[in-house]
Amino acid sequence: MDDMLYVLVRKDLSPEQQAVQAGHAVAEHLLNGYRWPNGTLIYLGVKNQNIIRRWTDKLKDLNIPYSVFREPDIGNEITALATITNKSDVFKSLQTLKFV
Repeated sequence: MDDMLYVLVRKDLSPEQQAVQAGHAVAEHLLNGYRWPNGTLIYLGVKNQNIIRRWTDKLKDLNIPYSVFREPDIGNEITALATITNKSDVFKSLQTLKFV
């Protein structure tokens, strides 16, 4: 299975903010030197900053590299994270994000 780019975005943000923060997370991950052949991109929603922080711990424990984006306009809170992996089962508890 090819590596997929997963982006976890906070659902407590407006749809407009979710879209922008997701883009920032992707850019951050690529700027951090991770390569992605522009294949499958999956946006997943998480409830809030506390949950996204739990995901950083989980990914760290699983040795899956990731990048977070912190939004300066809201106190440098983590708003989204991006990771490239072929371990799709890691995210089976999350639902696809709907920008509505």
